Amino acid sequence: MLRLWRRTGPLLRIVAGVAVVGLVAAGVWWFGIRDASASDATAPTTRTVAASLTTMQKVVSGTGTIAPAVQEDVSFEVSGTVTAVLVATGQTVTAGQTLATVDTLQLNADLLQAQATLASAKAKLSDATDQSDGSSSAKAQIASAQAQVDVAQSQVDAAQEAMAGATLTAPVAGLLTAVDLEVGDAVTGSSSGGDGQNPTGSDTSTAQFTIVGTDAWQVEVSVSDADVANLEVGDQAEVTPDGATDPVFGTIASIGLLSTSSQGVAAYPVTVDLTPGQEGLHDGVSADVDLVYERRTDVLTVPSLAVTTTDGKSTVTTVDADGKQTTVEVTTGETSGNLTEITSGLAEGDEVVLAVFTPGGNRDGQQGEEGGPQFQGNFPEGFQGGPPPEGFTGQSFPGGPTNG
Repeated sequence: MLRLWRRTGPLLRIVAGVAVVGLVAAGVWWFGIRDASASDATAPTTRTVAASLTTMQKVVSGTGTIAPAVQEDVSFEVSGTVTAVLVATGQTVTAGQTLATVDTLQLNADLLQAQATLASAKAKLSDATDQSDGSSSAKAQIASAQAQVDVAQSQVDAAQEAMAGATLTAPVAGLLTAVDLEVGDAVTGSSSGGDGQNPTGSDTSTAQFTIVGTDAWQVEVSVSDADVANLEVGDQAEVTPDGATDPVFGTIASIGLLSTSSQGVAAYPVTVDLTPGQEGLHDGVSADVDLVYERRTDVLTVPSLAVTTTDGKSTVTTVDADGKQTTVEVTTGETSGNLTEITSGLAEGDEVVLAVFTPGGNRDGQQGEEGGPQFQGNFPEGFQGGPPPEGFTGQSFPGGPTNG
């Protein structure tokens, strides 16, 4: 073997020496440093969480669309020609503010005629009363005259109301989202078929003004027949508009009595009034709604992953200040999300084991087999502690003698 070594060239000797040094270093790492590192890496890691008080609630969830709670369609209830339009779309108005006027020439004439008729009827009633002799005929004349006075009075009241209606005012405060009226338009009020809220004019079949309140909002949710029985008017609601991270709050204002059917399932409309003064609300925005029908505060809970239940018996593993672990039997209540209520067996602040795992272990939490890759082949004589350099496998080195 020594002769073989002497017959090798300088380059081959350098390559072999480097290979030997590398093998020795690999052996030191594999059998020394790696074992110490592996021992540290496979040490069990324990995560603990303190039992704490929280609020648990039960909800019915759904989706709806945010809409203003106040939306008024306003139109003239009298007939006439528009003489003034004092507001424009996009303007904010106050309750009682004048929106538009119509001419009062005919309205004033109607009022004067009604007043004259009333005066005449009152005169006839006075004469019948003065001339009455107490007979049945005289009493009948008085009753007839009184009826004419009553009719005439109602006509005067209607004419006065019509005169007041010549000036259209905002019934509520809010934003004008539509103004469908111009000076010179002829309008036909409720006396010609309108209803005051949505009358039909000669120039338009839509409301002349639309006022939307911006201080009050609501959302309607469809709730199944099985869930609606849990809800009551006044229950709190949490509403999260699309794109928002934090909810806004409200209360259930009404629960519809008439159901709708979707794929054979009865559902009822539930209207939620949102608390005034909350920002970030816009008409037509979709929202997720949680209707809270039960809420309990100061409930002792732990993460559900900390609870083990076997044969109906629930336990947790506690850790004291010295790191000692103890298995404790507990009584559980309800669950909410990833939390479980603990009704007995723990106190607030008790540390419980949430998870125990071994880094680098297999799926069962056990370490893999000891040892590393196995090298095959034989060492040249005199070399120990690693695999042979490349070429010492019965093959010849390039430019050198064969191993033999």
